[in-house]
Amino acid sequence: GRFRLIACESAELAGEEFQRTEIPFVLLPLQAAAQGSWKPIQQGLSDGLPASCGKKFCSRGSRCMLSRETGEPECRCLEACRPSYMPVCGSDGRFYENHCELHRAACLLERNIVIVHSKDCFLKDDPCTVADYGRLKNVLLALQAHRRPLPDRDSRQDPASPKRLLVESLFTDLDADGDGRLSSSELAQHALKEQDLADDFLGCSPGDLLRFDDYNRDGSLTLRELYTAFQVVQLSLAPEERVSVATVTVGLSTVLTCAIRGELRPPIVWKRNGLALNFMALEDINDFGEDNSLYITKVTTVHMGNYTCHASGHEELFQTHVLQVNVPPVIRVYPETQAQEPGVAASLRCHAEGIPMPRITWLKNGMDVSTQMSKQLSLLANGSELHIGSVRYEDTGAYTCIARNEVGVDEDISSLFIEDSARKTLANILWREEGLSVGNMFYVFSDNGIIILHPVDCEIQRHLRPTEKIFMSYEEICPQGEGNATQPCQWASAVNVRHRYIYVAQPALNRVLVVDVQAQKVLQSIGVDPLPAKLTYDKSHDQVWVLSWGDVHKSQPSLQVITEASTAQGQHLIHTPFSGVDDFFIPPTNLIINHVRFGFIFNKSDAAIHKVDLETLVQ
Repeated sequence: GRFRLIACESAELAGEEFQRTEIPFVLLPLQAAAQGSWKPIQQGLSDGLPASCGKKFCSRGSRCMLSRETGEPECRCLEACRPSYMPVCGSDGRFYENHCELHRAACLLERNIVIVHSKDCFLKDDPCTVADYGRLKNVLLALQAHRRPLPDRDSRQDPASPKRLLVESLFTDLDADGDGRLSSSELAQHALKEQDLADDFLGCSPGDLLRFDDYNRDGSLTLRELYTAFQVVQLSLAPEERVSVATVTVGLSTVLTCAIRGELRPPIVWKRNGLALNFMALEDINDFGEDNSLYITKVTTVHMGNYTCHASGHEELFQTHVLQVNVPPVIRVYPETQAQEPGVAASLRCHAEGIPMPRITWLKNGMDVSTQMSKQLSLLANGSELHIGSVRYEDTGAYTCIARNEVGVDEDISSLFIEDSARKTLANILWREEGLSVGNMFYVFSDNGIIILHPVDCEIQRHLRPTEKIFMSYEEICPQGEGNATQPCQWASAVNVRHRYIYVAQPALNRVLVVDVQAQKVLQSIGVDPLPAKLTYDKSHDQVWVLSWGDVHKSQPSLQVITEASTAQGQHLIHTPFSGVDDFFIPPTNLIINHVRFGFIFNKSDAAIHKVDLETLVQ
C-alpha cells in the first residue's frame, strides 16, 4: 500500500537555466521501486518527450524532437527560455540575461560559448553600437529586397511605401511558426542564413532587434514593433476626409488642419500651386503650429483655392483643402447724380461685387420698384440697371440700389432730376461743376492729335490738334518735323489715373503726356527712357509704370516708375534696378480687391517670372 513518486526529466534539460520537459510518471509499490523492477509506461507520451528520444542525448540549449521528415529523433535549439534575470558573461564577449539564453545562443549560432566568470562584459561598451545597428537594419532590408523583389504596383491604388512592404515581407519570412510574433530563435535562425553580416557589424545580429526595439519587453516582436524598429511610417486618411471644404469670411483668420494621422508621422508639408508653403516667408501664412496646421491670419480673396497637405516624404497620400472665401457686397452706382429733360430715356446702373454674387434690389424714395415694373420702367442685366423709357417729372427721386448676399449688405443712392432745358436747377449746376458731364468721354489718340468724343451721340466735344501747346512747358503736343513738315502724332499706350488724368506715351519723342480730363487739355510732359512702349497704372500705390525698349530692336529695355501720379504735380521718376525686362504685369484692383502688394516681371533671357514688391520696388 506504500508507493513512491518517480519523476523524470531529460538529462539535457537539467538545471535552472533550461526549459523543463515533463515526463508522465507512474506510481509503483515501494518495494518494487526499491528493487528496480519498474518499466516506464509509454502510453500518453505523445504530448511529452517521445519514447524514441529516451536514448538521444542533446547538449544544453537544445532538446530532442522527432523529425517531421524522417520520424527520427534529432536535437533542436530551444525556442525560448523561461524569463528570468540572472546575467552572465559569455566567452564571445556578449552579455546574456541568464544561463539558458547563453546556451541557446551557442546552439543557434553553432558556436562554443561558455560562461566566463568575469565582469568585463558588464563594464565594457556594448559591441553592437547604435550606428552599427542602424546599418544592420539597412542591410537587412537590402537583402530582403534582393531575395524577394517587390512587384510593380500602382501607387494610386496601393499607397503603401516600398519600405513598409519590405518590412512586411521580412516579418513574414522571419515568422517561421506563423504566430504573428518573432521570437529570439526565429531571429537567430535568420542570422545563420546571413552569417556574412556578423563580420561587417561586429557584435550586431538580427537578435539585437529584440534588445533595441522590444518596447513591451515580452521577449518577442510584433509587426507593429518591427514597423517602429525600421521607422516605417504608418499613415492613414479616412476616405471621407480626402477633400475638405472650408468657408470663411474675408478679414477673419482660419486654420486648416491636416487629417493625415499615424505613428512616427513626419512633419506635414503644405502646398499650393505646387509650391511648399512651409519654406516660404509669407506674412499672412507664417505659423504652422505644433500640430502642423496651416494658419492664415487675415483671409483675403487671394487665399481662395486649393491647398494640399502630406507627410514629408510621403506625397502619395495627401489631403486637399478647398478654401472658399465669402465677401460682403460692395456696390457703386453710376451716375451718382443726373439731370434729364422730360421725354428722354434714363438709366441708373449699379455695379455690385461680392462672394457669393449679390442679389440686387432697387428702391425709389424707400419703395420697392419691383412692384412698379412696366414698359416705362424695367430692370436689365440681372437687375443691375434700372431703365426708364421716357422720364417724367414724377420720376425725380432718390433711387437706392441694395446688394445682399449671405455675409452682408451694401447700398448706395443714384439721384435723378427731371428738369426743363430752360431752367438750371441746383442739381444740374452741381452735376456739371463736379465734371460728371466731361468725365464720361472717349479719348481718341490719332495721327491728328487728341479727339474727345461723347459716348452716346458720338459727337466730337473737343479736338486737341498737334500744334496745341502743353500747359506747363509750352511745347507742342506733336512737334513738327524738319522744314516745318507735318509730322503725324505717334502714340503707344495710355492709362486712366483715377478718372482725373490720362497718361499717354509718345515713343518717338521719349516722353509721357499728362492729359487733364476735367480741363480737357494736355497739362505736362515727362521725359522717360527711349521708346516708351507700355504704361500700367498701379492704383494701390498711385504709380504709373513705364516700360521702354531703348530702340526698335528692344535691345536696351528699362522699367521706370512715375510716383504720385494722381497729383499731376511734383511727380518723381524712379529707375528700377530690373534689367532685361521683356514684359510686366500688375494685377488690377476692383471693388473687392482694393489693394495689390506685388507685381510680376517677365524676363525671356532667364525664362523666369520675378515677383516685385510694389511698395519698395525690390524683387
